[in-house]
Amino acid sequence: MANKLEFRGLPPLAIAILSLLIALAQIAVSDDKIPIPADKSQVNAWFQQNVQAFEARKGTLDPNLEAAEATPKVIRVCQDGSGDFKTVTEAINSIPAGNSQRVIVSIAGGVYKEKITIERTKPFVTLYGSPNDMPKLTYSGTAQQYGTVDSASIIVESDYFVGANLIIENSAPRPDGKAAGGQAVALRTSGDKAAFYNCRMLGFQDTLCDDRGFHFFKDCYIEGTVDFIFGSGTSIYLNTELRVLGDSGLSVITAQARQSNTEDTGYSLVHCSITGTGNGTFLGRAWMPSPRVIFSYTDMSSVINPLGWSDNFHPERQSTVTFAEYKCSGEGSTPAGRAKFAKQLSDADVQTFISLSYIVGSKWLLPPPRV
Repeated sequence: MANKLEFRGLPPLAIAILSLLIALAQIAVSDDKIPIPADKSQVNAWFQQNVQAFEARKGTLDPNLEAAEATPKVIRVCQDGSGDFKTVTEAINSIPAGNSQRVIVSIAGGVYKEKITIERTKPFVTLYGSPNDMPKLTYSGTAQQYGTVDSASIIVESDYFVGANLIIENSAPRPDGKAAGGQAVALRTSGDKAAFYNCRMLGFQDTLCDDRGFHFFKDCYIEGTVDFIFGSGTSIYLNTELRVLGDSGLSVITAQARQSNTEDTGYSLVHCSITGTGNGTFLGRAWMPSPRVIFSYTDMSSVINPLGWSDNFHPERQSTVTFAEYKCSGEGSTPAGRAKFAKQLSDADVQTFISLSYIVGSKWLLPPPRV
């Protein structure tokens, strides 16, 4: 912002107006500290105001991202041969290592039975499906075959990935709790600065490996049974449905993997809804010593266990976890029965977790593409 010396000689009113205009201009293109509104009906307007398109953000984004977005390329995948490629894997293989250009892989409707990996050497990739004819990307890999994290139907290792209007499924059968290796990941996102818009992630145990890096999920649907969001990511989930496929057994939504309180990672779930079956689901468990998970403004159905949170049979972790809620609603949100090591956050304490600054969004987050 300009300083007082640059306004020398101007009357006070003019200085005030100029200062306000400069502040508003900066907010419009780069301020990620404006909190997500408490009123869910205002969320989309808030998003449009604070996550503007590339043309309005030039000069404020990561330089490599700006260079990549300047000349985007679209390649098309159609199973009938009318596009550039018939499979998503062929399209990904066509992108060179060291890619520095935004490549939008536009995928026609249909079911694609492929195990897809986007290597770390291929940043700036977008997988895009039509919102009116969403493609299903599916595979049936299990932990027994590949190891848990590599069982994913889609593995994203690269930075600056975007997924929009996709159904991502692991079609392996539901683990029976007896045979080893039944875990089956639908999506693993291990790159930094990834965004997912209007994506459906389908599976049972370990559906989404939110592995590491800054990630943003908006208007998504994620279903599963045990630990169906797990990993070391630093992520915001906004207006996303979490569907519990529960029964009389254990079901857990999150298993965030922070190892110590010196790590600045965690999951913030804002204006989400928790639906499904069963009545003993935990919001999160202390899979690792210091997980951090915060639910804000979230509607919780009766599937949630009154305790809310589990120390995973490690009582020593009760002093190191950060399990918290803020102004949640629904039958499953009652604070009175919560585990004593869980917190209800104050207005001041929640601010860190309900703004895009939590994922440094002003430097990289862009709205979903239009193809």
